[in-house]
Amino acid sequence: MASLTRSLKRCQLLTKSMLLNSTKQNPSLFKSNLRNPVSQISKRNYISEMRKSAFEGNILRLLRNEIQYELERSSPKQPITKFNSFTVDDRPGEQWVRLTRKFGENEDIKIEATMFDGSIPVSKAGVGEDVKLHSTLIVNISKGDEEVLEMMCSAWPDSIEITKLFVRGNDKLSADPYVGPEFKELDDELQDSLYEFLEERGINEQLTAFLHEYLKNKDKTEFVRWMQAVKSYIENK
Repeated sequence: MASLTRSLKRCQLLTKSMLLNSTKQNPSLFKSNLRNPVSQISKRNYISEMRKSAFEGNILRLLRNEIQYELERSSPKQPITKFNSFTVDDRPGEQWVRLTRKFGENEDIKIEATMFDGSIPVSKAGVGEDVKLHSTLIVNISKGDEEVLEMMCSAWPDSIEITKLFVRGNDKLSADPYVGPEFKELDDELQDSLYEFLEERGINEQLTAFLHEYLKNKDKTEFVRWMQAVKSYIENK
Protein backbone atom coordinates (compact mmCIF):
# COMPACT_ATOMS: atom_id res chain seq x y z
CA MET A 1 0.00 0.00 0.00
CA ALA A 2 2.82 2.40 0.90
CA SER A 3 4.53 1.49 -2.36
CA LEU A 4 1.36 2.36 -4.33
CA THR A 5 1.07 5.73 -2.57
CA ARG A 6 4.69 6.60 -3.33
CA SER A 7 4.18 5.67 -7.01
CA LEU A 8 1.08 7.88 -7.24
CA LYS A 9 2.93 10.85 -5.73
CA ARG A 10 5.83 10.37 -8.13
CA CYS A 11 3.36 10.31 -11.06
CA GLN A 12 1.72 13.54 -9.89
CA LEU A 13 5.09 15.26 -9.47
CA LEU A 14 6.20 14.08 -12.91
CA THR A 15 3.01 15.36 -14.55
CA LYS A 16 3.35 18.74 -12.83
CA SER A 17 6.98 18.99 -13.92
CA MET A 18 6.09 18.19 -17.54
CA LEU A 19 3.36 20.82 -17.56
CA LEU A 20 5.70 23.46 -16.17
CA ASN A 21 8.38 22.64 -18.74
CA SER A 22 5.85 22.76 -21.61
CA THR A 23 4.59 26.14 -20.45
CA LYS A 24 8.11 27.57 -20.33
CA GLN A 25 8.98 26.22 -23.76
CA ASN A 26 5.68 27.25 -25.46
CA PRO A 27 3.64 29.73 -23.39
CA SER A 28 1.10 30.21 -26.21
CA LEU A 29 -0.34 26.76 -25.55
CA PHE A 30 -1.96 28.08 -22.41
CA LYS A 31 -2.34 31.73 -23.27
CA SER A 32 -4.80 30.80 -26.00
CA ASN A 33 -7.10 29.41 -23.36
CA LEU A 34 -6.96 32.68 -21.47
CA ARG A 35 -8.03 34.90 -24.37
CA ASN A 36 -11.20 36.93 -23.84
CA PRO A 37 -13.88 35.91 -26.41
CA VAL A 38 -15.55 39.32 -25.98
CA SER A 39 -12.30 40.97 -27.04
CA GLN A 40 -12.19 38.85 -30.20
CA ILE A 41 -15.77 39.84 -31.11
CA SER A 42 -14.97 43.51 -30.51
CA LYS A 43 -11.94 43.23 -32.78
CA ARG A 44 -14.02 41.70 -35.57
CA ASN A 45 -16.67 44.42 -35.16
CA TYR A 46 -13.97 47.08 -35.28
CA ILE A 47 -12.57 45.68 -38.53
CA SER A 48 -16.07 45.47 -39.99
CA GLU A 49 -16.78 49.09 -39.03
CA MET A 50 -13.46 50.19 -40.52
CA ARG A 51 -14.29 48.52 -43.83
CA LYS A 52 -17.79 50.03 -43.82
CA SER A 53 -16.38 53.46 -43.03
CA ALA A 54 -13.85 53.20 -45.87
CA PHE A 55 -16.56 52.07 -48.30
CA GLU A 56 -18.90 54.91 -47.34
CA GLY A 57 -16.03 57.38 -47.40
CA ASN A 58 -15.28 56.43 -51.00
CA ILE A 59 -18.94 56.90 -52.00
CA LEU A 60 -19.02 60.31 -50.31
CA ARG A 61 -15.81 61.35 -52.03
CA LEU A 62 -17.19 60.39 -55.45
CA LEU A 63 -20.49 62.17 -54.78
CA ARG A 64 -18.75 65.35 -53.62
CA ASN A 65 -16.54 65.33 -56.72
CA GLU A 66 -19.52 64.82 -59.03
CA ILE A 67 -21.55 67.56 -57.34
CA GLN A 68 -18.62 69.96 -57.53
CA TYR A 69 -18.06 69.11 -61.19
CA GLU A 70 -21.71 69.72 -62.11
CA LEU A 71 -21.85 73.01 -60.21
CA GLU A 72 -18.57 74.31 -61.63
CA ARG A 73 -19.27 73.22 -65.20
CA SER A 74 -22.67 74.86 -65.40
CA SER A 75 -24.46 75.73 -62.20
CA PRO A 76 -28.28 75.31 -62.36
CA LYS A 77 -30.21 78.55 -62.68
CA GLN A 78 -33.05 79.71 -60.49
CA PRO A 79 -36.28 78.35 -62.06
CA ILE A 80 -38.39 80.88 -63.94
CA THR A 81 -41.88 81.28 -62.51
CA LYS A 82 -43.56 83.12 -65.40
CA PHE A 83 -43.58 82.71 -69.16
CA ASN A 84 -45.84 85.00 -71.16
CA SER A 85 -49.30 84.45 -69.64
CA PHE A 86 -48.35 81.16 -67.96
CA THR A 87 -47.41 80.63 -64.33
CA VAL A 88 -44.73 77.94 -64.04
CA ASP A 89 -44.65 75.52 -61.09
CA ASP A 90 -41.29 73.71 -60.99
CA ARG A 91 -42.48 70.95 -58.64
CA PRO A 92 -39.05 70.23 -57.10
CA GLY A 93 -38.18 66.57 -56.76
CA GLU A 94 -40.74 65.50 -59.38
CA GLN A 95 -40.45 64.60 -63.05
CA TRP A 96 -43.14 67.07 -64.09
CA VAL A 97 -43.51 70.80 -64.60
CA ARG A 98 -46.92 72.46 -64.42
CA LEU A 99 -48.00 75.57 -66.31
CA THR A 100 -51.32 77.29 -65.71
CA ARG A 101 -53.15 80.31 -67.08
CA LYS A 102 -56.56 81.84 -67.58
CA PHE A 103 -57.96 82.43 -71.04
CA GLY A 104 -60.99 84.51 -71.83
CA GLU A 105 -63.72 84.77 -69.25
CA ASN A 106 -64.08 81.18 -68.12
CA GLU A 107 -61.27 78.97 -69.41
CA ASP A 108 -58.66 77.44 -67.12
CA ILE A 109 -55.66 75.96 -68.90
CA LYS A 110 -53.29 73.52 -67.23
CA ILE A 111 -50.28 71.95 -68.92
CA GLU A 112 -48.33 69.07 -67.40
CA ALA A 113 -44.92 68.69 -69.06
CA THR A 114 -42.72 65.67 -68.42
CA MET A 115 -38.99 65.86 -68.10
CA PHE A 116 -37.28 64.55 -71.24
CA ASP A 117 -38.69 61.12 -72.03
CA GLY A 118 -37.22 60.43 -75.46
CA SER A 119 -34.93 61.63 -78.23
CA ILE A 120 -34.10 61.20 -81.89
CA PRO A 121 -30.68 61.55 -83.59
CA VAL A 122 -30.14 64.61 -85.77
CA SER A 123 -27.23 65.80 -87.88
CA LYS A 124 -25.49 68.97 -86.79
CA ALA A 125 -23.20 70.85 -89.18
CA GLY A 126 -19.57 70.74 -88.10
CA VAL A 127 -20.35 68.67 -85.02
CA GLY A 128 -21.63 65.38 -86.36
CA GLU A 129 -24.60 63.68 -84.77
CA ASP A 130 -26.62 65.28 -82.01
CA VAL A 131 -29.94 64.42 -80.37
CA LYS A 132 -33.30 66.13 -80.41
CA LEU A 133 -35.02 65.81 -77.03
CA HIS A 134 -38.70 65.07 -76.53
CA SER A 135 -41.16 65.94 -73.79
CA THR A 136 -44.80 64.89 -73.42
CA LEU A 137 -47.43 67.54 -72.74
CA ILE A 138 -50.88 66.91 -71.28
CA VAL A 139 -53.03 69.95 -71.98
CA ASN A 140 -56.27 70.34 -69.99
CA ILE A 141 -58.72 73.09 -70.92
CA SER A 142 -61.74 73.40 -68.64
CA LYS A 143 -64.67 75.77 -68.25
CA GLY A 144 -65.58 75.88 -64.59
CA ASP A 145 -67.10 72.62 -63.38
CA GLU A 146 -67.95 71.45 -66.87
CA GLU A 147 -66.17 68.85 -68.97
CA VAL A 148 -62.46 69.02 -69.77
CA LEU A 149 -60.86 68.99 -73.20
CA GLU A 150 -57.65 67.00 -72.86
CA MET A 151 -54.91 66.92 -75.49
CA MET A 152 -51.84 64.73 -75.53
CA CYS A 153 -48.96 66.43 -77.33
CA SER A 154 -45.38 65.73 -78.31
CA ALA A 155 -43.15 68.72 -77.61
CA TRP A 156 -39.91 69.11 -79.56
CA PRO A 157 -37.57 72.12 -79.31
CA ASP A 158 -39.04 73.68 -82.45
CA SER A 159 -42.49 72.15 -82.81
CA ILE A 160 -45.55 70.72 -81.12
CA GLU A 161 -47.58 67.76 -82.35
CA ILE A 162 -51.02 66.76 -81.14
CA THR A 163 -51.30 62.98 -80.80
CA LYS A 164 -54.68 62.55 -79.06
CA LEU A 165 -57.61 64.62 -77.88
CA PHE A 166 -60.82 63.78 -76.10
CA VAL A 167 -63.40 65.25 -73.76
CA ARG A 168 -63.79 63.86 -70.26
CA GLY A 169 -65.56 64.71 -67.05
CA ASN A 170 -63.94 66.96 -64.47
CA ASP A 171 -63.30 63.93 -62.29
CA LYS A 172 -60.88 61.14 -63.21
CA LEU A 173 -61.19 59.06 -66.35
CA SER A 174 -63.18 55.87 -66.32
CA ALA A 175 -61.26 52.61 -66.45
CA ASP A 176 -61.40 52.20 -70.23
CA PRO A 177 -62.64 55.38 -71.96
CA TYR A 178 -62.95 55.90 -75.69
CA VAL A 179 -60.36 58.54 -76.57
CA GLY A 180 -61.04 58.93 -80.27
CA PRO A 181 -58.88 58.11 -83.30
CA GLU A 182 -55.24 58.98 -83.79
CA PHE A 183 -54.93 62.69 -84.45
CA LYS A 184 -53.23 62.15 -87.82
CA GLU A 185 -56.27 60.21 -89.00
CA LEU A 186 -58.47 63.31 -88.72
CA ASP A 187 -59.31 65.55 -91.66
CA ASP A 188 -56.39 67.87 -92.50
CA GLU A 189 -58.51 70.99 -92.16
CA LEU A 190 -59.73 69.86 -88.74
CA GLN A 191 -56.14 69.24 -87.68
CA ASP A 192 -55.12 72.74 -88.77
CA SER A 193 -58.06 74.26 -86.89
CA LEU A 194 -57.09 72.47 -83.68
CA TYR A 195 -53.50 73.72 -83.96
CA GLU A 196 -54.90 77.24 -84.37
CA PHE A 197 -57.04 76.60 -81.29
CA LEU A 198 -53.87 75.87 -79.28
CA GLU A 199 -51.95 78.73 -80.87
CA GLU A 200 -54.61 81.19 -79.77
CA ARG A 201 -54.06 80.03 -76.18
CA GLY A 202 -50.28 80.41 -76.33
CA ILE A 203 -49.52 76.72 -76.78
CA ASN A 204 -47.11 76.83 -79.69
CA GLU A 205 -43.48 76.50 -80.81
CA GLN A 206 -42.46 79.45 -78.67
CA LEU A 207 -43.74 77.64 -75.59
CA THR A 208 -42.00 74.36 -76.48
CA ALA A 209 -38.70 76.19 -77.07
CA PHE A 210 -39.02 77.75 -73.61
CA LEU A 211 -39.91 74.39 -72.06
CA HIS A 212 -36.88 72.65 -73.52
CA GLU A 213 -34.50 75.21 -72.06
CA TYR A 214 -36.39 75.07 -68.77
CA LEU A 215 -36.28 71.26 -68.67
CA LYS A 216 -32.55 71.17 -69.42
CA ASN A 217 -32.02 73.31 -66.34
CA LYS A 218 -34.45 71.20 -64.29
CA ASP A 219 -32.69 68.03 -65.36
CA LYS A 220 -29.40 69.36 -63.98
CA THR A 221 -31.08 70.72 -60.84
CA GLU A 222 -32.79 67.41 -60.07
CA PHE A 223 -29.56 65.47 -60.69
CA VAL A 224 -27.63 67.64 -58.24
CA ARG A 225 -30.51 67.46 -55.73
CA TRP A 226 -30.55 63.67 -56.03
CA MET A 227 -26.80 63.39 -55.40
CA GLN A 228 -27.04 65.72 -52.41
CA ALA A 229 -29.88 63.64 -50.96
CA VAL A 230 -27.86 60.42 -51.31
CA LYS A 231 -24.81 62.12 -49.76
CA SER A 232 -26.85 63.41 -46.81
CA TYR A 233 -28.33 59.96 -46.21
CA ILE A 234 -24.90 58.29 -46.07
CA GLU A 235 -23.51 61.05 -43.84
CA ASN A 236 -26.42 60.69 -41.41
CA LYS A 237 -25.16 57.86 -39.19
